[in-house]
Amino acid sequence: MGRIIAIANQKGGVGKTTTAVNLSASLVATKRKVLVVDLDPQGNATMGSGVNKHEVEHSIYDVLIDEVDVAQVRVKTEPAHYDIIPANGDLTAAEVGLIDLEHKEQRLKRALDAIKSNYDYIIIDCPPSLNMLTVNAFVAADGIIIPMQCEYYALEGLTALLGTVERIKEINSALEIDGLLRTMYDPRNSLTTDVSAQLINHFGDKVYGTVIPRNVRLAEAPSYGMPALCYDKNSRGAVAYLALAGEVNRKCKQREKLQTA
Repeated sequence: MGRIIAIANQKGGVGKTTTAVNLSASLVATKRKVLVVDLDPQGNATMGSGVNKHEVEHSIYDVLIDEVDVAQVRVKTEPAHYDIIPANGDLTAAEVGLIDLEHKEQRLKRALDAIKSNYDYIIIDCPPSLNMLTVNAFVAADGIIIPMQCEYYALEGLTALLGTVERIKEINSALEIDGLLRTMYDPRNSLTTDVSAQLINHFGDKVYGTVIPRNVRLAEAPSYGMPALCYDKNSRGAVAYLALAGEVNRKCKQREKLQTA
């Protein structure tokens, strides 16, 4: 049975989409079968995966509002070799459209439950806000990865996000924080190292050992419609996400052992 992981942080510009796309490509490189769900109306994960958001016949909007079968919507990406459920500007209307629907917070969960067993991982790229789309992601997910920059305001946002997770647990009791991922990491910056130390002190092994550095190749890759691993596999960014994929796989195996023990 696959694990559904939401990549979430209500603060924008922290590397959510970069993480969703590059972690997915790295998991595929470790021989895992992966589905990416683009749940951001900007459609950046879609475009960054080499899929033109303006030309797709169906999108995640159709899944959420019209309950179109996920199998009809998903697209195979090249050269990353993961499947993606694309998003575009239509998704903006879903926020309003969901309000009047029955079981509005469970629409994504019901759609993904039907195909969950076909994948090792389903990675959801969440929008940079705590809206009904994000609620759908959290209700559907088994775990959350929180990308964050090591800066003062990031800690403030993290507190609010953790509060939301606790409230969602009333609907999805199995939801857990898989890990905190330090992004755009610059060890020469004293604030970065201070905040990083605070995170480790407070969250312990919930903080991934892997840090994602500031890297030009990571920033360039989306404009070519591909993850950094396909754009420049030797770049520091690509190597870091491969290391993260290794950590994610190891934690998943440990979790499975505990569940079967």
